[in-house]
Amino acid sequence: MFFALGILISQFINEIIKTLVEQARPETCALLEMCDSHGWPSSHSQYMFFFAVYFTLLTYYKIGILARKQFWVVGLLVWPLAILTMYSRVYLGYHTVAQVFAGAALGAVLGGGWFWVVNSLLRCYFPAIEESAFGRFFYVKDTSHIPNVLKFEYENSRAARQHVSYKRSS
Repeated sequence: MFFALGILISQFINEIIKTLVEQARPETCALLEMCDSHGWPSSHSQYMFFFAVYFTLLTYYKIGILARKQFWVVGLLVWPLAILTMYSRVYLGYHTVAQVFAGAALGAVLGGGWFWVVNSLLRCYFPAIEESAFGRFFYVKDTSHIPNVLKFEYENSRAARQHVSYKRSS
């Protein structure tokens, strides 16, 4: 939930910067007739680097779905995808190199900053959010205290399948 909120805030910041700076996209983008907004900073690069930094920090501090022993997923999947996104935006002619690097830098800073805000300032409110009417209606759950969420969910779903009260009636 907080990750999604961070992505929305990041996108909002991107739109404000694009509106204020109004830097044009490269000529190749105009030739494609696909570009209807400004190019600096690249929102795709910003999103991917926000995700990469946030996910890396979640994994490193054992907060997310992966445990530290699964940290290789971050290095072999998440970061190459972020870099490939940068490359593709330039290769396809939608952005200049400077625009994708600006987006990547902004995304990395916002991802790290948002991680700090959530885990230093907002984490103490997680139980209250979970117990609120909003939390109960939308099934919001606080998993910040669970070291390996993926393993926890797997073991609990297997145990629930064996329990009589969870069996569906035919």
